[in-house]
Amino acid sequence: MSQPLDPKGAGASRTAGTSKSETESGLERLRNLFGGGGGRGAGPSPAASPDDEDEDEGMLRMSFLEHLEELRSRIIKMIVGMFVALCVSFTFTDPLWNFVVKPAKAALTANGFPDKLAQITPMEAFNVVWFKLPLVSSIFLASPWVLYQVWAFISPGLYKREKRFAVPFVLGTAGLFILGGLFGYFVAFRYGLTFLLSIGVQKDITTVISVNEYFDMFVNVILGVGLVFELPVLIFFLILLRIVTPGFLIRHSRYAILINFIIAAVVTPTPDIFNMTLFALPMCILYYLGIFVGYLFVLRREGRRFPWENVLKITVLILLLAAAGVYLGVTYHMFKLVRHWPFFLR
Repeated sequence: MSQPLDPKGAGASRTAGTSKSETESGLERLRNLFGGGGGRGAGPSPAASPDDEDEDEGMLRMSFLEHLEELRSRIIKMIVGMFVALCVSFTFTDPLWNFVVKPAKAALTANGFPDKLAQITPMEAFNVVWFKLPLVSSIFLASPWVLYQVWAFISPGLYKREKRFAVPFVLGTAGLFILGGLFGYFVAFRYGLTFLLSIGVQKDITTVISVNEYFDMFVNVILGVGLVFELPVLIFFLILLRIVTPGFLIRHSRYAILINFIIAAVVTPTPDIFNMTLFALPMCILYYLGIFVGYLFVLRREGRRFPWENVLKITVLILLLAAAGVYLGVTYHMFKLVRHWPFFLR
């Protein structure tokens, strides 16, 4: 007797199996393309251990509608956190504006101009001080909360061992973003603005900076540098997902350095090589920092240890040589230490 056909059951199973296998093969091709697929001669994957089965059972299963509901909940919480940060920023508008305008005052004073910004339109100061400034401030204040909500949304689909990265992810991502903003404020933006204003001085041009133009430039530089400082987090997650490997990133680092200088040329407010390099060098350092953190994770995943003792010895030796160089420069070559960049002048 012929078996009855089950178009919904068997067909759906075959379709689901085909779709899953195509997705897995596509991800595997992507990993192999970027050097993260395990390399040549990789043997068959080991059988699942009881620990892996326990972790798989601990993973939360959610339907598509449940995912949408969870996403809606997290977005609402992000908005509430942003609103609270915005209210806090409104109460500190005057100190925030004094903080924002300090680089402009320093640059104008250094070039011999009055340390005042110009209001071109009647609504310009109101829009900047009471709308744009609190909004940008709330982005920085609420960034840890927003990043935590992002992690809380993706964490149900992670294994138990991967959920341990929650606190490092939130602290590291928010910390790097804020650190990038501080670097842009105290270093990149100050020197870039001083350089730009000095061009007008050399040409007998009177400088008038509007409030709106200054704040837009300030936000572009600070937020741009803050986002660039997230590079180690991006590299770590690419290594975590096995899309790339530390070896692949090291082998192709020359292309990464070129891309870093191109990004620096776009983000930097000045066209000169000095300020572009001032942007690009931290980006290159962050690139290798991300590779190093990812390499530590790979070593831990493979059950190996990093030789911290040797690295500590080399670091101490380098610091001693640097201290000796500073001592010789101050004692015999008329150099002195100062509290501002470049901290070591003759």
